[in-house]
Amino acid sequence: MSILSRYIQHPATGAFRQMISAKRLLTCGLLLLMLTTAYIQVSAQNTYQLLTLEAQPPLKSIRGLSAVSDEVVWASGTGGMVGRSLNGGATWEWHQVKACDSCDWRSLYAFNDRKAVVINAGEPAHVFLTEDGGQSWQQVYFNATAGIFFDAVTFYNEQEGIAIGDPLQQHFTVLRTHDGGRTWQTDTPAQSPEAATGESIFAASGTSLIGRKGLTTFVTGGTVSRIHTLSGGQWSSQPLPLLQGQPSMGAFSVAFLDNRNGIVVGGDYRNDTLRQLNCLLTGNGGRTWTSPRTPPGGFKSAVTWLTPKILVATGTSGTDISVNGGKDWQKIGAGFHCATKARKGKRLFLAGKSIGYLKI
Repeated sequence: MSILSRYIQHPATGAFRQMISAKRLLTCGLLLLMLTTAYIQVSAQNTYQLLTLEAQPPLKSIRGLSAVSDEVVWASGTGGMVGRSLNGGATWEWHQVKACDSCDWRSLYAFNDRKAVVINAGEPAHVFLTEDGGQSWQQVYFNATAGIFFDAVTFYNEQEGIAIGDPLQQHFTVLRTHDGGRTWQTDTPAQSPEAATGESIFAASGTSLIGRKGLTTFVTGGTVSRIHTLSGGQWSSQPLPLLQGQPSMGAFSVAFLDNRNGIVVGGDYRNDTLRQLNCLLTGNGGRTWTSPRTPPGGFKSAVTWLTPKILVATGTSGTDISVNGGKDWQKIGAGFHCATKARKGKRLFLAGKSIGYLKI
């Protein structure tokens, strides 16, 4: 008698029941996954909308974005241009930094409605400060060293700030201020993290760097992709399992909800539809990283947290949202270069060739 015949004649045997139970569990599991994915997609599409605030700002590209509150937001980019809105982006006033009208302000930090700092990408390097809402600007740092290239600037508080740049003498450039951006000092190469050959930072959105109480970290790409973290006055470096190996690949943006839960996004900006190895999550401060179940839809240059469950990532491939802590992602609209949540508010602003916000 065959094994199949025995199952047919004795359908209540333990083996047969186990086989049926396994099939049922598998079917239920697949159905639950399909329903969960469908719910996330429908929820994202129906609940979240990208709306335009400034369709044609007077510059080609915006890469610097800093939102003080839901009302006060600053933006910067090509042509030495800096913009400020005092009504949540409904209207803007734009100023060109006359002493540096060809600068590409790739990173920006705004303290309030009157004070902001901008830093350019490329050489020579400039840092400018305004304390009158952009009406006038003062150069507070200049460096004409060959190869100088800054990528991001941020502040820990009203006085302490940090900027990072690509390697010189095989070490990343670290710039600091202790007086609210009025003067800046460069760390020595011995004080700065060492760079691998071909490793660099991307000046894509000003979000490759985090500087806040208890957490100083930045991410890199190129030949290798790593996260560099300052602790106890010493830098440590850890590899990131992201797409890497070419100058266009790696980590472009890092964001932490707190000092334990973080996310890194990137990919390959020259092949921006690739969904592989473009996003990582950590729940232990960056000691280990895992990939999401459903990754974002291609290359992303900026990511930010809205709530402990809701995250938004954007790039030339589009803007994606996750409503379950980064585990699954769904496209909700066109792409931007940079994105930021208001430090003292709830609104999320995005910018690139235009300026928009996320309506919830």
